[in-house]
Amino acid sequence: MDPNTTTAAPGLREIKKRETRQLISDHATRLFVERGFEHTTIAEIADAARVAKKTVTNYFPRKEDLALDHQDEFVAALAATVTARGAGQTPLTALRHAFLAAVAAQDPVAGFAGQAFTRMIADSPTLTACLRGLHDRREEALTAALAGTTDTPPDDITPRTAAALLGGVHRVLFNRIQELTLAGRADPEIAEVLAREAPRAFDLLTPALAEYGRRP
Repeated sequence: MDPNTTTAAPGLREIKKRETRQLISDHATRLFVERGFEHTTIAEIADAARVAKKTVTNYFPRKEDLALDHQDEFVAALAATVTARGAGQTPLTALRHAFLAAVAAQDPVAGFAGQAFTRMIADSPTLTACLRGLHDRREEALTAALAGTTDTPPDDITPRTAAALLGGVHRVLFNRIQELTLAGRADPEIAEVLAREAPRAFDLLTPALAEYGRRP
């Protein structure tokens, strides 16, 4: 057997797995938008994707995972930005710059998900609750990152308070994007509004966090 064949096969299998996962996710999103999250079953998604129901649950253990399939990225984003901040940067400055860059890119993880998808979440009590939980988990991850990069115990009040302030601003801005989306505003227009409003929101934190966590 050609030794190169043994190294290529796992790559092909991984590609197939990613394609299957994306196929299931695409069909699930379409059905959720058309019928509503609560009124769509896993069996219907499996039928649409032409896979077994068990295949769907293997890739997405919970039904919510099918609708919100960037959860890990969302939860880790603020912590990753804080951990990667450069010399002389504070967490506030790093997060401010990262958010404005996400707005300029109209990043779906920042909230630019389109009216149909945003409406689907807003109309679903399950997904609305799940999204609140993701915001909470993101704040917890941010607390750990702030504690780790300032040599402070995670249960200390300082990183917990800083994370609550920084996470709270991001939660408000995320909700603002959703609000404008549901009002029928297009993504480029929403980005213009947030480019004006977000700096004002972050400025409110400056008196408290201007020097907190600045790296030497």
